[in-house]
Amino acid sequence: MTEPRRHFSMLRGFCLADWFTLGNAACGTAAVLAVLWSMSHASSHGLMAAVALIPLALVFDVLDGRIARWRHEDSPLGRELDSLADVISFGVAPAALAWGAGMDGGWDAAILVYFVCCGVSRLARYNVSAAALSAESGKVTYFEGTPIPSSTFLVLLLGVAIGGGRWGEAIWLGALQLGPWQWHPLSLLFAVSGSLMISKTIRIPKP
Repeated sequence: MTEPRRHFSMLRGFCLADWFTLGNAACGTAAVLAVLWSMSHASSHGLMAAVALIPLALVFDVLDGRIARWRHEDSPLGRELDSLADVISFGVAPAALAWGAGMDGGWDAAILVYFVCCGVSRLARYNVSAAALSAESGKVTYFEGTPIPSSTFLVLLLGVAIGGGRWGEAIWLGALQLGPWQWHPLSLLFAVSGSLMISKTIRIPKP
């Protein structure tokens, strides 16, 4: 006999770690909305809220892994949820914060898109290679490239700038006109961060 379908049956199947992962995604989404609010109100309050929300997302990201290992609840669904949440919180949200903080030239946009694409590629590569890496030793022992949550360092740096009033036209290092578009040299940090994520030569031990 087929078991009757129940409303919200997918959510009922979530384990404790999955809810912490959703907390990560919620913080990242709230950070993006805070940046949009800040831009529409010409205020730094939303930007500073985003600066606080992204590290909070990192706390949820760390806790969901610890809880999953503690309760032996590791699953393919949990891994996919974690990657999707990380794309929002440590890819899209930092890029939105950079744009809202003043890195809003055409070349900046290209760099920020590159940064997010690197983060997506980094997570996809990890998901695909995790099974092969763990098959050799029973556990994934290292990351190839820097993990996407490392973008939190850029967020904190922007927090220092925004807190000191160095955002918008007053952003650190100013702006350059290169051909048809403006470029803010500070956005180069996002290009470097993205490139480090997709590096195959950098190997970071996984705790």
